[in-house]
Amino acid sequence: MIDDDKKAAAVAAVQEVQAGMLVGLGTGSTAAFAIRALGERVAEGLAIRAVVTSEASGKIAREVGIEVLHFATIAHVDLTIDGADEIDSRCFAIKGAGGAMLREKIVAASSARMVVIADGSKRVKRIGAAKLPVEVLPFAIGYVMRVLTDMGAAPVIRDNYRTDQGNLVVDCHFPTLEDPHATATALSAIPGILGHGLFLDEVDAAYIATNGVVTRLERTGASA
Repeated sequence: MIDDDKKAAAVAAVQEVQAGMLVGLGTGSTAAFAIRALGERVAEGLAIRAVVTSEASGKIAREVGIEVLHFATIAHVDLTIDGADEIDSRCFAIKGAGGAMLREKIVAASSARMVVIADGSKRVKRIGAAKLPVEVLPFAIGYVMRVLTDMGAAPVIRDNYRTDQGNLVVDCHFPTLEDPHATATALSAIPGILGHGLFLDEVDAAYIATNGVVTRLERTGASA
């Protein structure tokens, strides 16, 4: 049932894609449904190009016939579609279970619009229960772990995992996230942390499916 809801949300979200767009494609199991749904539209004649946030997503996109560009040559993306580990009514999200949050943050920042897709279990009253991943330069891991521990983050290095950039991922378990912006600022200020999974200003809308029914949540003031 959860996979059915992921697919339903993905199919709804890719209807936002219009001919000629450059589309950012996220990472993870839910994003994979969107990539495949977009591939079906491409097979039907929709002319678009894409950038991807991970090697895994690039592989899926090419398999379904989507033209993938190298993001290093790109300054602006029209629309990004990605999943989330948690999302609340403010369109605040936690991302990074798939380990691609740094690239996802960069592609989101370049995008005119970002939409998140999720099954209903990811909709929460306020974000904070999910683990919060941070990407860490291996050279800095000892120092970063000490600082995160001092912050009360209960950090755990993700076992046997490296990002596509060759960096480590540390999963943080904050007791609360009363002020997500303050936490984001604090994490970004720690030397050695390259990125984190708090998406607080990037998400414009979310498509959330529960028992096959898709609801669109739009951030107040977001572009439609």
